[in-house]
Amino acid sequence: MATYVFSDVHGHHRTLERLLERVSPGEEDEIWVLGDMVDRGPDPVAVMRTCRGLANAHVILGNHEAMMLDCFKNPENEALLFQWTMNGGGTTQQGLLDVDGDERFDLVDWVDSLPLYGHITVAERTYLLVHAGLRPLNFSARSRWTDVTMDALLRYQNTEDVLWIRDEFWGQPTGFVDELGNGPIVIAGHTPVPYVEDLADVFDRPARDEEGNCQVMHLGATDATGGVADRWAIDCGAAGGANWGRIALVCLDDGEEYYEEVLEGE
Repeated sequence: MATYVFSDVHGHHRTLERLLERVSPGEEDEIWVLGDMVDRGPDPVAVMRTCRGLANAHVILGNHEAMMLDCFKNPENEALLFQWTMNGGGTTQQGLLDVDGDERFDLVDWVDSLPLYGHITVAERTYLLVHAGLRPLNFSARSRWTDVTMDALLRYQNTEDVLWIRDEFWGQPTGFVDELGNGPIVIAGHTPVPYVEDLADVFDRPARDEEGNCQVMHLGATDATGGVADRWAIDCGAAGGANWGRIALVCLDDGEEYYEEVLEGE
């Protein structure tokens, strides 16, 4: 069994389909989706359907899903609708209008049930999985993390931070990994890696490879963390569309990275 993670598809369903077909996760494999299935790209409804239908999938709420939910729960609030539309929500609005009413509300209800975070241990390494990032709060690196301490750390996070944080997360160590390299790594999307590079304190490689393609970045590996990167940035800019972004899928078992570029018209 393998464990995979991806985020920020932003409506690019055909790109996601190609990536999943190429990697071909098995029915026993686990897949974590770190939010922002919707908005900007041409087929956010199909992305939601696909993510919902994946075997052993764990889907986490992103800030774009949160904006969608705010509008459905407050239909008379024009300011919320304006914010969502200005952030690329038009494609999602139209896509939901084009489907049967029962399916529309079924999809929205499903999104409303999604958690804000999760954690998992793979190959003796623990990962905290969120959409945008976390604040250290008063938690310091400890030699032994348990489900109880990780649940507490995640539970005390501010919802706004989990969905929207950028600078304060990418620009400083989490404090969760000690000098022996023990502790959970935080994996997040939300901020495309070219912007992460501008915010980051320490990173392993540039946001773009030699061909100019966005790539996953690992941040924060220092002597204080035993050389372990305490943050992984996996949003490879699919929101920017063709000739700019692609979707990244990472296998947590071996660190293998898979990429699929967004093509014209999708």
